[in-house]
Amino acid sequence: MTRILITAGGMKFVAETHPDAPQTVAAFLKLLPYRQKLIHVRWSGEAVWIPLGEFQLGVGFENHTVHPSRGDILFYPGGYSETELIWAYGSCSFASKMGALAGNHFLTIVEGAQQMPELGRKTLWEGAQDVLFELA
Repeated sequence: MTRILITAGGMKFVAETHPDAPQTVAAFLKLLPYRQKLIHVRWSGEAVWIPLGEFQLGVGFENHTVHPSRGDILFYPGGYSETELIWAYGSCSFASKMGALAGNHFLTIVEGAQQMPELGRKTLWEGAQDVLFELA
């Protein structure tokens, strides 16, 4: 497993790659360092997301779920909704205006999880937050 340092909203987290999503992990690692903006989800509950429009990572579904656990980061390759990353910080059921979506669980927060609710609240009340993913 590879460790990824995530800096978001002025907070630091460490995630580990998930062995059951090797194609998603390999494709994402090629993007590092990866900078984006996090915004709060609309339909999914306690999560933040990165909308990616028509971006293609070049992977299909693997290790996919509709119900990420706290600290899980999923990649949705697109189809029914736009391509996106979603990061659950609490109770979450991954969905869009089209209904339930399944995303590839490829990262899990292993350090800094206690800060995730604060990141969620900050994103909800203060707006988009800078996020950087890089090798730890």
